[in-house]
Amino acid sequence: MKDHQRPSAIQLELERCVPALLACEAALPSVEDLAREHGFIATAAERGYFHPDEEEVVVLRYSQYLAVRSTLIEILEDMRRHAGRTSSAWRHWPQRLPVFITAFAAGCLRHRSARHLIGLAADCPVLWKKLDEQNLWAGLPRKSFTQIYKEYSRPCNMTRMLVAHEFYRHHYAAIMDLADHPLVGPVVDLLRREEPRIELTRREALKRRLAYRLFSLLRRHRSAWKQVTFGLFEVSGRAVASRHMPGIKPRGAPKRISPDMQRELLAMMRPGDVIVTRHDDALSNLFLPGYWPHAALYMGELEHAQDIPPVQRSGDISGPCFLEAKKDGVRVRLAEETFGVDELLVLRPPLEPDLIEELLGKSLRELAGKPYDFVFDFRAADRLVCTEVVYRTYHGSWPVRFELREVGGRLCLPAEAFLDQAMACGFELVAAAGLHGEGVLQGAAAKAASELLQRPVRAPH
Repeated sequence: MKDHQRPSAIQLELERCVPALLACEAALPSVEDLAREHGFIATAAERGYFHPDEEEVVVLRYSQYLAVRSTLIEILEDMRRHAGRTSSAWRHWPQRLPVFITAFAAGCLRHRSARHLIGLAADCPVLWKKLDEQNLWAGLPRKSFTQIYKEYSRPCNMTRMLVAHEFYRHHYAAIMDLADHPLVGPVVDLLRREEPRIELTRREALKRRLAYRLFSLLRRHRSAWKQVTFGLFEVSGRAVASRHMPGIKPRGAPKRISPDMQRELLAMMRPGDVIVTRHDDALSNLFLPGYWPHAALYMGELEHAQDIPPVQRSGDISGPCFLEAKKDGVRVRLAEETFGVDELLVLRPPLEPDLIEELLGKSLRELAGKPYDFVFDFRAADRLVCTEVVYRTYHGSWPVRFELREVGGRLCLPAEAFLDQAMACGFELVAAAGLHGEGVLQGAAAKAASELLQRPVRAPH
């Protein structure tokens, strides 16, 4: 590809962020969902506690919310890099309207989802106490809801939204002209849908700040004996905002799957292999608790990779690659992107190479380009999560069969459950890497190392 034909950095960032943004919008609750949730919570509040099955649903819904919130924060940060950080950066906004509307839409969705959560929990001690509990199994830090409420009501955050809204109104005609833009046109439609929900006045912002102060006083009065130092409180909040568990590893530390380990793994892997992966400190898969939260499908080196549409790939594809669902949707990704983890297992399906090649081609045609499913419901095939790519590729090809599990009204197959079921129906554990600080292990050594991992005994989500 010639240099003048290469997409700009802004174009590539928008291609990644816009699908993730639209997936976030699809995951937010509908009017019908809100009515059901209010009734569900009112019953528990009247009783004074949640039953265990109700608590499981609460944790699942809250974790899904945090996953959406984490993605929206990531989009805001990515767009901010391209909008400029200097005091005069606002002068260039009119020339970068696609960047602005994508960031503004992410801010609106983040605002709406926080307002919904706070509306449910702030006046319901049974609920906000449950959300503030630490849940290591689900990856939830202590007092995360209180920190979200605090950030929601910060004057600086409210001021940013008010300034952005004023800019949106001032440049409304130019923004509406982007409705037919091939990439950000759907974002313009999203903003139109969000307009009734955008707060317009500083009086509403002040009211929100006062409401948080009242909530904070009530919380401190009711649970003073549980208070920790202010520093730990801030660490807990920042962990949710930055999508990293605190105290696990230094920020910016390299992943344990090194380039040398990647080359060693690729030398032994075959197209059709599946990897399950883990980051030491990530909160990016909050609603997939368990030791192994993620999976990807190895495609090998694809012929005519340059002909894959941009919506189906992550940047330029040249070399070994994976079909993988992440926040920006199901895309073909270079191996170095998928291998950017701390630990992984390599599984090989018990199928003939010709059949595997046929199944991979079918998945590439039918699954690549679909958006991410934050609701995590396998009953719908228009949006997919990581394990659903593997599930829809291999399920039904004898002897491979997977059983979906119902959690919180959703049928799904978490990576932890996939791993157990895959081994039961004949998948071979080919290799492990990064486990216990080791390099690449094969065969019996990989199996022994994986069995030493502390995996949850509860039914996974």
